[in-house]
Amino acid sequence: MEKNLRNLRKAMDSSTHKGLRFTEVQKEKIRFSLFESKMIGSKKSQFHVYVLTSLAISFFLLVFFIDIKEHVILNDGVQQGTQETLQNEWEVRYSYKKNGRELFAVFPDPFLTAGKPFGYIFSFKESFDTYKGKEIEIDIIHQETGERINVLPSQKITEPTPGYSSLNRFTTEFIVPNTGLWKYEVYLDEKLYGDVIVSIESEEITPIFLPENIPEFVQKRDFEQIDWERKAIDIGDNMIGNVDKSGVIGADMPSVKMSQKWMWHLWGIENPLNMELTVVGFHKKERTAYPILNGGWNLKLGGENNGADAHTPSSVKLPMTGEWAILLYVNGKLFDTLILNIHL
Repeated sequence: MEKNLRNLRKAMDSSTHKGLRFTEVQKEKIRFSLFESKMIGSKKSQFHVYVLTSLAISFFLLVFFIDIKEHVILNDGVQQGTQETLQNEWEVRYSYKKNGRELFAVFPDPFLTAGKPFGYIFSFKESFDTYKGKEIEIDIIHQETGERINVLPSQKITEPTPGYSSLNRFTTEFIVPNTGLWKYEVYLDEKLYGDVIVSIESEEITPIFLPENIPEFVQKRDFEQIDWERKAIDIGDNMIGNVDKSGVIGADMPSVKMSQKWMWHLWGIENPLNMELTVVGFHKKERTAYPILNGGWNLKLGGENNGADAHTPSSVKLPMTGEWAILLYVNGKLFDTLILNIHL
């Protein structure tokens, strides 16, 4: 019924009769004029009676339509919010009040952005008897496009939130696809219980920063294409790295507290004595490239060692904790990337 009413409201809003056309005083004047015309009409000709009757019917239908319109607005638009006028319907608000009493509030994830799943806590204020045994579902509506999405399919409420006497911490998770203002409508047994308005922002991506002295062959696209899910693993012989590609001895217990000795190993390299290894550290959160080698960006490669085709020792100092991508270049070409989590 509530959803049908929302559709009716849309249709009425698009008509030429949108808005409040007559006050109560004006409607009373119309009704009085009709009554007076009826009294005079008994003394007029049949033609005049016919005209007045037609006008009466027209005015009656118009007043009736306005009354219906006002009823729909008051019982659909105003109750779907803080009982204010429709001009304020899309103001951001995280709680729903009825008759001055808060019925529920929503607490989104503080890092809420569009296009990713985020969690919500809905804190319902009434006693559990209000919700027990009912089906709850949530729709979201986009202000700009009118798109409606059912983000919480109907589910039965059988017990209160653990540790609480009611639904004080009803949790759910869903994706809001686009930025902008969204209305979150809560339904109980398919009847609208209330709504809130949430503003969804886009995720701001920090630009990639490269130091001025970084080698020219290192490009920003190298960092944009990093696969952060391809973590370095234990590949044996006390090495952390990528199987049959690259590995490091000393990176199994990385630290930012002091310089460390790391031994680099590479597979698939021919004539390593004529080659140079460039090591670039890239911090995921800071989106900044750093020279992590003590002494610059480059190392001379040596021959076979520990089963690898090339190796070289180094002294490494990482400036901060966090998730790091270590990009390895051989003679100016990207060779491999090691993903390490530095937490000490």
